Amino acid sequence: QKGKDKQWDAQSRIDWSLDVDPMNPVGVPDEFIGLFGSPAWEAADEARRAEIRQHNAAWGFSQFLHGEQGAMVCAAKIVEVVPDMDAKFYAATQTMDEARHVEAFSRFLQEKIGMVYPINSNLTALLGDTLRDSRWDMPYLGMQVLIEGLALAAFGVQRDLAPEGSLAKQLLAYVMQDEARHVAFGRISLKDYYSALTDAERDEREEFVVDACYLMRDRFRGEEVFETLGLNVQECAEWVDHSPLMIQFRSHLFSRIVPIVKDIGLWGPKVQKAFRDMGVYEMAAFDIDALMKADEDQAESLDQSHAEMASRALEVDQAIAAGAS
Repeated sequence: QKGKDKQWDAQSRIDWSLDVDPMNPVGVPDEFIGLFGSPAWEAADEARRAEIRQHNAAWGFSQFLHGEQGAMVCAAKIVEVVPDMDAKFYAATQTMDEARHVEAFSRFLQEKIGMVYPINSNLTALLGDTLRDSRWDMPYLGMQVLIEGLALAAFGVQRDLAPEGSLAKQLLAYVMQDEARHVAFGRISLKDYYSALTDAERDEREEFVVDACYLMRDRFRGEEVFETLGLNVQECAEWVDHSPLMIQFRSHLFSRIVPIVKDIGLWGPKVQKAFRDMGVYEMAAFDIDALMKADEDQAESLDQSHAEMASRALEVDQAIAAGAS
């Protein structure tokens, strides 16, 4: 029912008339750009830095777009393979959600940034692994828990950096409202099922989690940007890998995934070792319900603010009309 009630139209709920600077479409401070402080950044003049900002944003939002395209296909597959009718109904609403996200991110990239990057190879590999598996629970695990969980965290960083009232903040907050619901659905669906797995079945899924998490961690280097801009790809990638801010950002990406993986019962020694290696093990103690509620509440708060502004604008128009008469 919630999946039906929360449907929305990307053309009307988002104010597409808002101006966006294509050279910094989210309004992110330079300190949050992976190359900030690097030799390539320091050698660049302001025009070159603006180019880096634009390409960095275009690459990031392009990966969001491609992830949503994969999610749309995965959700459609879940409709086909999941065994019970209620889950089919919900996955059908999610398929529409993901189509809406593809529409919104595509419009933002084409109209507001002016460029789109191809899909990152690591995301291609993860989507391929998720879609090829014939077992009904694997699209849930790969998409609902891992890819959507990581997307929530990545979207959240951008949303929280974006200025109040900006187009980027609206877009990300509204998409995150849907994604929080998707992750919750995957978590509910898998928790009971995984409690009945054999040790061999659980080991296989934990192996998938570990491989997928390493793929996702390495997805955010942005080598395609360095190559497109004619920079030294190896030097730039090494800088990003050792940048304290990027290390912190990569760790934050797992803030939803780690507690959910533990909650659904995939918490064997191999998974715990991988999360310790990534420096994210402590996130297992995070309150995932509170995180998800906060993601949903932000969108509701934006809607409330827009309604209040519309009401005030109407009052002003009425006062002007009364004065004129």
